[in-house]
Amino acid sequence: MNNLRANYERILEVLRKISKDNLLAYQRRIPKLSDLELISLSLTSEYMGIDSENHLFRILPKFFAGKIERTVYNRRRRRLMSFTNMIRLQLSEIFNEFENYFIVDSMPLEVCKISRSTRSKVCKEEIFSFPDRGFCASQKMSFYGYKLHAVCSVNGVFQSIDLSAASVHDIHYLKDIQHQMSDCVLIGDKGYLSESIQLNLFETVNIHLDTPKRKNQKKYKPQFYVFKKKRKRIETLFSQLCDQFMIRRNYAKTFSGFKTRIISKITSLTVIQYINKVIFDRNINNIKISIV
Repeated sequence: MNNLRANYERILEVLRKISKDNLLAYQRRIPKLSDLELISLSLTSEYMGIDSENHLFRILPKFFAGKIERTVYNRRRRRLMSFTNMIRLQLSEIFNEFENYFIVDSMPLEVCKISRSTRSKVCKEEIFSFPDRGFCASQKMSFYGYKLHAVCSVNGVFQSIDLSAASVHDIHYLKDIQHQMSDCVLIGDKGYLSESIQLNLFETVNIHLDTPKRKNQKKYKPQFYVFKKKRKRIETLFSQLCDQFMIRRNYAKTFSGFKTRIISKITSLTVIQYINKVIFDRNINNIKISIV
């Protein structure tokens, strides 16, 4: 895992199968480091746990010498954010094309500690992107920042992701789901309990939302054992994002930078899953493993 160039070339090999080298329109000159090469370098650094750009440019091999500067790399990386997410969607489609069962959940993403929230300027350049204070019921803690909402397949491949302020309730994310998915079973926890939302999803896009009921509800019955077991798959994915990809460590100062980092980490995870399946034919969720 310590050979940065070998890992970079492996990831670039995968990306070239599904995308072209230059993704943006350049009016003057084509850059020495193509767009796809830049995305590959970004995904490689996330896979190897290098989340500091200063450190990345200190250890880059001579192969990259003179091709790009750190500030240009950071600026172009943010401009390529939508294309990075498009690559993630293309790879997830390969995995999830015939999937009928998905899991929905959310996780907290801290921007800073609550005690520093009033004087912190991180991600406050625009009113719409202001972080907020929220509460995570599963971890029983208050936090200041954002929520990562996600849908993954039962095999552990992210299908849909989104960011919201921490105070936004999980159930509001389901209103966006009906524009992205249809004809499937969606498994969630008690945070997604809503009879009106459940009925709307079923009538509009034929999504059956299955959530455990509270014990004091009428006609209570426990959630189907298999669904209860499969729901842990997304919790394991969140743990992998926190452990290897360090998704909760934030060095970004702007919301676009913050969002770019989140998308890069999840795309990197999806690329490694693709390499595990297509190239090595092994368990896709063995993330801490060599890809060369």
